[in-house]
Amino acid sequence: MKLTIIVLAAGMGTRMRSAMPKVLHLLAGKPLIRHVLDAIVPLGPEKTVLVLGHQADRVRSVVEGYDVEVVYQAEQRGTGHAVRQAVEAISSAPGPFMVLCGDTPLLASETLRSLADAHARSGAAVTVMTAMPDDPTGYGRIVRGRSGVLRIVEEKDATTAQKKIREVNTGIYCFEKKFLLSALGGIKNKNAQGEYYLPDTIALARKGKRNVAAVLCDDPDEAMGINSRIDLSQAERIMQERKNVRWMREGVTLIDPATVFISDEALIGRDTVLYPNVRLEGKTTLGEGCMVYSGSRVVDSACGNGVTIKDCCVIEDSRIADKASVGPFAHLRPGTVLGPGSRIGNFVEVKKSVIGEGSKANHLAYIGDATVGRDVNIGAGVITCNYDGFQKHQTIIEDGVFVGSDAQLVAPVRIGKDALVAAGATVTRDVPPEALAISRVPLDIREGVSGRRKRMKQKKG
Repeated sequence: MKLTIIVLAAGMGTRMRSAMPKVLHLLAGKPLIRHVLDAIVPLGPEKTVLVLGHQADRVRSVVEGYDVEVVYQAEQRGTGHAVRQAVEAISSAPGPFMVLCGDTPLLASETLRSLADAHARSGAAVTVMTAMPDDPTGYGRIVRGRSGVLRIVEEKDATTAQKKIREVNTGIYCFEKKFLLSALGGIKNKNAQGEYYLPDTIALARKGKRNVAAVLCDDPDEAMGINSRIDLSQAERIMQERKNVRWMREGVTLIDPATVFISDEALIGRDTVLYPNVRLEGKTTLGEGCMVYSGSRVVDSACGNGVTIKDCCVIEDSRIADKASVGPFAHLRPGTVLGPGSRIGNFVEVKKSVIGEGSKANHLAYIGDATVGRDVNIGAGVITCNYDGFQKHQTIIEDGVFVGSDAQLVAPVRIGKDALVAAGATVTRDVPPEALAISRVPLDIREGVSGRRKRMKQKKG
């Protein structure tokens, strides 16, 4: 029988000290809530119910595309109260029901499946997943007796002896439908917080002489809840370690894994090498045999095979073809497309431009809103003057053009095939194919001036 899964994501996350809902904070470049929903999808649930509250519209916009039914908890009065908001959805589904929190991003699908399987085998009214962290502070403690789990005591309500218990509640449960509906009505708020705690269902099951089962999560990190910025940083470290190990097993070399960031959506081909302090963010892809050197950041960009990204480059929303080279100290802004074997060198900025196969801009250039053909040379200090103060204009540079150093191409303008633009030229109109564009004042050489200047300086001294 298929599960119905209830995800609790209504809280403010006050310990995060943030204007943003806790479940929207990023881990490996992706909101916490999306990590949880991604772990749920492989289970193929009958229904997924998402309980929202604080800044619900903002959270809902982030989960668009997921098959979820949203219910609202207008007033946050505890986990038991949150699940009550899903009573209508619970009543209309056959069960069993799994409940988990939207701030547990390290959970694996296999762990959730093992909990569901254990619940089905046990025939229990409720099955709780537990963990044994090194430091149980902040978690509800599992109080056991001879007959198994007796109750769960929250940290703020625990005695000194109970706080020494290491086995803790992960906040993940499976429930039988009839029991869950009954227990939601029986939960009281007689506790230090005046809230309705879902863990109180354990005591209610025991009181009704119903079986309570428990499944220990082998990896306590996996069940970690994110309650503070410290937790978030720890989860980031854990996730990056997992991700880096995975990519190394897939044939990617990481020179210093501890300093490399790879987003959850990034893809990397084998024999690619990532040097220290590299960041691959968003939906970035690297083909096979690429080299990304230290200090470079690549965001939402697609790189082919054999691409070289030298030190300290920033590449955003760009497309780089096979065997192209970028950097060092280059900036590819959104909309950049580099053709096969093209080269963008040090201190070159490219924005919303197409650079053709084999073309190169090796240093100190700005190329914006341009289409550059094949085998074009763009010299040092060249800029496309694409903005007139009101709107952007196109520069078109056809195949085989040579643009000399320090030239300015004032758009809109077209440089014809195999044309030459002399160093220092300011080009304000189209240049025909195979023509030379040159704009220079006559050179005036005055002999003896330097010597007179030197003698004047010596005299004053």
